[in-house]
Amino acid sequence: MAETGASPLPPTPPAHTPLSRAEHFVWLTARVLEQRRFVYHFLNGDDGGADAVETALAAYRNDDEGYGHALEPDLRGPVSQPLHTAHALRVLDSIGRCGGQRVDRVCRYLTSVSTADGALPAIGPGQRGYPHAPFVPVVDDPPSELLATGPVVGLLHRNEVWHAWLFRATDFCWQAVDSLEKSHPYEVEAAVAFLDAAPDRPRAEAAADRLGRLVREHRLAALDPERLDAFPVASGYAPGEHHFPYDYAKTPGSLARAWFTDEEMARSLDFLADEQREDGGWPIRWRAWAPGTALECRPMVTLEALRTLRAHGRSIG
Repeated sequence: MAETGASPLPPTPPAHTPLSRAEHFVWLTARVLEQRRFVYHFLNGDDGGADAVETALAAYRNDDEGYGHALEPDLRGPVSQPLHTAHALRVLDSIGRCGGQRVDRVCRYLTSVSTADGALPAIGPGQRGYPHAPFVPVVDDPPSELLATGPVVGLLHRNEVWHAWLFRATDFCWQAVDSLEKSHPYEVEAAVAFLDAAPDRPRAEAAADRLGRLVREHRLAALDPERLDAFPVASGYAPGEHHFPYDYAKTPGSLARAWFTDEEMARSLDFLADEQREDGGWPIRWRAWAPGTALECRPMVTLEALRTLRAHGRSIG
């Protein structure tokens, strides 16, 4: 007679490469969107694979042309939010589809949710009433944030999108970056995402140089993974939520790459490669506030780890 009760998870099969181990993890745990993205990026899915990714992404789109439905897993519920929509644009950019009428419609949504200065809040009040991470505040009149606006503006500029919304939003990003004196890692990442694609390259390079000095002065990057106690975690972050050179310089062509020596960059990439777990996936470093969100986030983090390693010339198999 067969035993009753929950069956154990199937073991990770023997594998010789980070990629094959990650593939097992993705098929075991990921949402359809991350499965489709994995095929596109790593399993020769370019021929027709972009269509499959876009079809999976469309399930998160709302009638207002924003995105919701926990596309960003830390925000649950159906309502469109700028952070969801920024995530959707990153996906479209990664498959070469960040343009045309689909992005014009997204820009109309961005216009509709912008603040008085033409930029984006991170979270609109419509999130109230739906589950969300406790570290994500929901207020009635949210302010504009570089955290939300910078990555979106950068993506649109990199894809040569021209829309009326971009003019004031770009001005906001310049002002926000130029006024940074104290910051935290996620805001710095947003600033880099903007500067890497800002049209005024000399200004972007000068701003990035100043920002890099700020990052080193305030120890916002853990430069030695073996001495993490020497690098403080930002206020409000989870214990151990450090950020490393590869978090800022996701590709060798990023302006942030100049902030770090070759040795510092190599150490951080070694650390990233070694972070792959026995199940084939990479861990999340931020606070896991619900079991389902952690499970949904790990495949996303795994995809980005593989893409970062490959972009920097590391072998993933």
